[in-house]
Amino acid sequence: MLATAGFVGGFMNALAGGGSFVTLPAMIAAGIPSVGANASSTVALYPGGAASAWVYHDGLTNVDGLPFIPSLIATAIGGLAGALLLIWTPSSVFDRLLPFLLLTATITLILGPRLGAALRVRFAGGRVTITAIQFLLGVYGGYFGGAVGLMMLAAWSVVTSADIKALNPSRIMMVTAANTMAVLCFIGLGVVWWPQTLTLGLGAIVGGYGGAQLGRRLPAPLVRTMTIVVAVTITMIFFYRAYLSS
Repeated sequence: MLATAGFVGGFMNALAGGGSFVTLPAMIAAGIPSVGANASSTVALYPGGAASAWVYHDGLTNVDGLPFIPSLIATAIGGLAGALLLIWTPSSVFDRLLPFLLLTATITLILGPRLGAALRVRFAGGRVTITAIQFLLGVYGGYFGGAVGLMMLAAWSVVTSADIKALNPSRIMMVTAANTMAVLCFIGLGVVWWPQTLTLGLGAIVGGYGGAQLGRRLPAPLVRTMTIVVAVTITMIFFYRAYLSS
């Protein structure tokens, strides 16, 4: 179960994000407390994300309006802050927060294509603003991370008119930066459940590399529809689990 969930999660992350919608429930189903499950899921998905980043690295270019290096640093620092915040959150509290985190990610997945245009109309973002937003998104990425890549794309659309395909390599690099700091934190503080994490991670490596390769060929609407269906289903399950099952 965990190997399959890792493959699907890595595959989804490489295509459109949202892999944690699959891997986190699988970790919880394996008997891991929610905070440890979230931390372990992040560690397990990290190699798959790194594999995707390697596939996309040759397409990484400077995007007009996007301060790449400052944003990368801010995202990494935010990822560390988010990881520490997760560790300090009791599992009982995180269980109650998790459905709303999933709901936030689901809404972002559904509204993603419209968020950029809406933000561009209402805000005039500059380099400092985007770097500050990247820090906050890094915190979210280190703490939970669902659909954080889409949130980044929406924020970047305020300062650049580049299409999603051109921004995708930068998205993966930023998400990887936040996850790098979170993974180092989780490992260093000993909150990772290693047997389950390694099983999930092996599947994620294969899924992440294969998803990045297929992502260049698969129709984007199909990928988005499949991701949204999974996200809505898992969100409903977790709301039931947290507030209705008892």
